[in-house]
Amino acid sequence: MQVTAGDPPDALPLSEAPRSARARGIFANRTLNMRSIKAIGYDMDYTLVHYRVEMWERRAYEHMRGRLAERGWPVASLEFDPDLVIRGLIIDTRLGNIVKANRFGFVKRAYHGTRLIEYEDQRKCYARTIVDLAEPRYVFLNTLFSMSEACMYMQLVDLLDERKLPEVLGYEDLYRAVRIGIDATHMGGLLKEEIVADPARYLHVDAETPLALLDQKTAGKKLLLITNSEWTYTRAMMAYAFDRFLPSGMSWRELFDVVIVAAGKPGFFSALNPLFEVVSDDGLLRPWVGDMRAGKCYFGGHAALVERHLGLSGDEILYMGDHIYGDVRVSKSALRWRTALILRELEAEIEAADATRVDEARLSVLMMEKEVLEQRLCDLRLAAQRQRAHAPGVHPREDLARTMADVRTDIAALDARIAPLAKAASEISNPRWGLMMRAGNDKSHLARQVERSADIYTSRVSNFLYATPFAFLRAPRGSLPHDSAVGPPASDAEAKSGRV
Repeated sequence: MQVTAGDPPDALPLSEAPRSARARGIFANRTLNMRSIKAIGYDMDYTLVHYRVEMWERRAYEHMRGRLAERGWPVASLEFDPDLVIRGLIIDTRLGNIVKANRFGFVKRAYHGTRLIEYEDQRKCYARTIVDLAEPRYVFLNTLFSMSEACMYMQLVDLLDERKLPEVLGYEDLYRAVRIGIDATHMGGLLKEEIVADPARYLHVDAETPLALLDQKTAGKKLLLITNSEWTYTRAMMAYAFDRFLPSGMSWRELFDVVIVAAGKPGFFSALNPLFEVVSDDGLLRPWVGDMRAGKCYFGGHAALVERHLGLSGDEILYMGDHIYGDVRVSKSALRWRTALILRELEAEIEAADATRVDEARLSVLMMEKEVLEQRLCDLRLAAQRQRAHAPGVHPREDLARTMADVRTDIAALDARIAPLAKAASEISNPRWGLMMRAGNDKSHLARQVERSADIYTSRVSNFLYATPFAFLRAPRGSLPHDSAVGPPASDAEAKSGRV
C-alpha cells in the first residue's frame, strides 16, 4: 500500500509496508548500528524537502541570466539545459572545461564549454594532470544547487571563445562573474518568494518522510533540524511538506527537539558563532546566552551548543544532508558525528543501471573472450621475438605470422561487437556523462568523496521508514584487485569512450 500526498498518516500500516526496492536502499560505507544513535540531525533543502530540480534550477538560471543581461551580456537566447551537467563534475576554471574524473583524479571525459573534447585532445590536455580539489582552479559540483551555475558557465565559455564577452579577461574571470550572479540570485530572495508563493510547483512532496521521522522520534531519538535557510522560508517549506502527514493537531515543530535556521554551515560545525532566539513567526530575533531550551527555534549558533544541550557527542549523533562538504565531511572531521549523504538522483541511476544488466553481462562475456585472445597474441609475439633472436630451445614455426594475423582479426571483430555496448554503457543515465557514481569501470571522483565522507548514503530520508530506527546497516566487505571476483580489463573502445 503506497502513501499519496492526500492520504492521512495512518494510510500505511507498518505491518503491510512493502520492503524498499534496491533503488530505495540505504548503502553503508561504514557499518552503522542505528540503535546506538541517540540523536539524528537533518539539513532541509534537498534532504527533508525535495525540489523539482529542473523547475528550481531553471528559475535560478533565469534569475541569473537576467542579472547578466543587465550588465549588457548577450545572454537573451541562452536556455537552461537540465541534461548538460550532473552532480559530481568538476569545473576547471583555468581552461574553461568541465570534467569527469575517476577516484584517482584522472580526467576521463571533458567538455570545453558545451563541446566534447575528443579523446586525443583530452589526453594531451590532461595527460600530466591529477585533479586535486584543494587547488583553486577546480570547482566541485557536489549539490543539485550547482546545476544552473554549471550550465550557465559552459554556455558562457562558448560566447567567450566567440569573443562576444569583451569585458571578460578569461575563464577564471568568467567563473567569478557566474558565481557572483548565482549567489545574488539565492541571497536576493526573489526566487524563494516565488517558491513560497507556489510550493506545489517547485516541491516534490514525499508523504513517507514525516512518517520515518515520527518512527525515529517515537523510538527515543532526538531529532534536530539544522539548515542554512532563513526562518520564514524554513517555516513555509516544512509546514507544506510535513504537517498534512502528521497526526491530527501535530506540526513539524513538534517533531524536532532542536531547530536551527541560518546555521551558516559548514562553519556551524567548527566555529563559535553567536546564537539568537527566533521569537515570532515573522522571524524577529533576540540574542540568546546560555544553554538552549527545548521547544524553541534558534538562528545561528554552533554545534558545541547542540552537543551540550543534548548531553551527547561524537558517534552518538547522526547528521544527514545533501552537501558532501558543508553537511557530512565537516561534521565528521570536526566532531566525529556519524554521517549520511542524500543523493536524490541515486534512484534513477540505479534503475537505469539495472535496466541495462543484460547488455552489461554481454559486454563482460565479450571482454573475457578478448582477454583470452589478447593473451594468446602476447604469447605469439613473444614466440616470434624469441625465434628472431634464435633463443636456445626455440623450435622455428612457419605459421607464426599467419596465426598472429588471424588472432588480430578475431580481436578486431570482437572490438566491433564491443564498441556499441561500451558506448551505450558510457551513456547510462546521462548521454554526455553516464553514471554519476562511475567513471567507466572505476569509481567516479564523486563516489570517492562519498566513500570518504559519508558513513551511509541513500536517495531520500523516507527510505529509513523501511529500514526502521533499529536497523544494523552493514558495510560490504571491501574488494581488492587480487580478490577472486575480478572483472575483465578495459578495452580500447571503453577507454576512448570515457568508460574507464
